[in-house]
Amino acid sequence: MPTPSAVHRVPVAAIKGRGAATALAHRFSTEARTAFDDGWPPSDGETGESRPPPTRVFFETVKSVISRNDSPDIAFELSINPYRGCEHGCSYCYARPTHSYLNLSPGLDFETQIIAKQNIVEVLRAELGAPRYRPALLNIGSVTDAYQPVERELGLTRGVIGVLQACRHPFSLITKGSGVERDLDLIGPMAAQGLAAVYVTITTLDAALARRMEPRAASPARRLRTLATLAQAGVPVGVSVAPQIPFINDDMEQVLEAAWAAGARSAFYTVLRLPFELAPLFREWLALHYPGRAARVMARVQEMRGGQDYQADFATRMKGQGLWADLIRQRFEKTCVRLGYHRQRVALDLSRFDASRLQGQGSLFGDA
Repeated sequence: MPTPSAVHRVPVAAIKGRGAATALAHRFSTEARTAFDDGWPPSDGETGESRPPPTRVFFETVKSVISRNDSPDIAFELSINPYRGCEHGCSYCYARPTHSYLNLSPGLDFETQIIAKQNIVEVLRAELGAPRYRPALLNIGSVTDAYQPVERELGLTRGVIGVLQACRHPFSLITKGSGVERDLDLIGPMAAQGLAAVYVTITTLDAALARRMEPRAASPARRLRTLATLAQAGVPVGVSVAPQIPFINDDMEQVLEAAWAAGARSAFYTVLRLPFELAPLFREWLALHYPGRAARVMARVQEMRGGQDYQADFATRMKGQGLWADLIRQRFEKTCVRLGYHRQRVALDLSRFDASRLQGQGSLFGDA
């Protein structure tokens, strides 16, 4: 796998709206390609300037949509992700290495090559209606954001919520997208029955930093407005202040205060996770945007990971270890106590699930 120093980095202007600077080779690649300047002037019709790569959406037909989780450090047992890849382009996204299984780069491909599960509604209806299915805590968007830009056109997430509404299956969802407001007509009534909760990730209140870290996600101010809109509609809302990155997003207390004022009543966090290809990708992002503090950031990250870029054990992967991890934990806990936050996820009612209600459901958008 090429190191950041071996990969040509395009100018910041050429990756406007993108989180990754390169299509870094994935861990299963047998070869790696890098861009270079051959010294020749641009040909006719060429400007010599790099253009931001466009987003392309591909469709896949899936056989299953519910993923099961037995990790002790995750608060839900089931998850649904309507999309693979995420146009939000978050530089720190732990899901980037999943694109490697598709023979795509965890770098630019992850945020420009989006795969939509076109038959997700039909498959979900069949899975929930199976005789052996038993309801459990289910989360939408645990890997990639269910309200990334393409959802405006495709409505796959809305279709999923429609199925869950039809059979009264409880769910939570986590997002950085304001598009969740569109589906309040479905989420609101479910929330009133103890069947839905929404968590909004706000990594920082610094708009300029957010544009660099999360280039195509909603702005911090817009996410706060989303929190307020959901809370005013009676939806239980919480805030995720994840991930915490030393010397990058240092305003956790201010984020928690702003989210509380907007209506959030539960909160959680994680520290930066750098599995597989994400480690060189994030180093590349630091070198591009914060070269003066890159070494300090990675030194603290490694301090929280036993001297490595990442450790995947369940005991420490979410919160880290050591003095710096303890400092972040203390800051979070003291602020939550001061403001009155709950640090447990909203309890949802599993007893109302009724698979028989799916038999008459014909709409993809849950207007039953």
